[in-house]
Amino acid sequence: MKVTYITPGFIFVLKNIYLKRWSVEGLFQVVSDTLECEIKTLGYPRAALFSFCMALVAYNILSVIQAALRSVHGQGKINAGVSNYYLVEEIQSTYTGMMIAIPDVEWKFVTHLSLPTFTELLKQWAAKVDLKRFASSPKAQKKSQPKRKKEPNRPHVSTARLLADKQRQSRHSRLEQQTSSLVETPLPQALQT
Repeated sequence: MKVTYITPGFIFVLKNIYLKRWSVEGLFQVVSDTLECEIKTLGYPRAALFSFCMALVAYNILSVIQAALRSVHGQGKINAGVSNYYLVEEIQSTYTGMMIAIPDVEWKFVTHLSLPTFTELLKQWAAKVDLKRFASSPKAQKKSQPKRKKEPNRPHVSTARLLADKQRQSRHSRLEQQTSSLVETPLPQALQT
């Protein structure tokens, strides 16, 4: 076996790549759980790929919204206390009504905004957001399960063994019933002599 020398710089690069892996996995969790990119009924690969790509676009929009909220309310407050699920639910429920109430023509001004102006507009809207509506639910502490007591005169028996024994017993009792019914049937008179 050949041992090669790995430089400390290379170890640092590997460590950073590994740490970034978790942010990518977090992205996929948000996309699959919150934005519902995995639709079970999509049997066609192209349809599933299209659905996944649309979920990634939606994730980018969600990221822009979160960035605007972070710039106004602070990074710690948004990262710790705002639920992706509630944000997405609000956007999904509000979008349809907003598109009915405000015609497309009213939104055309956004296409002509410069990036800094658009950013300021997002910050203004983010300042009006009530973060309490999107607060993530605190995780409940897990209740510790009581230790199971081992009884020396009652050793552990597997469920498979119990089911096999029961099946064997029922088969044996059926055979006994069949043989007992054979014995109880009277012989014809011609054979009784």
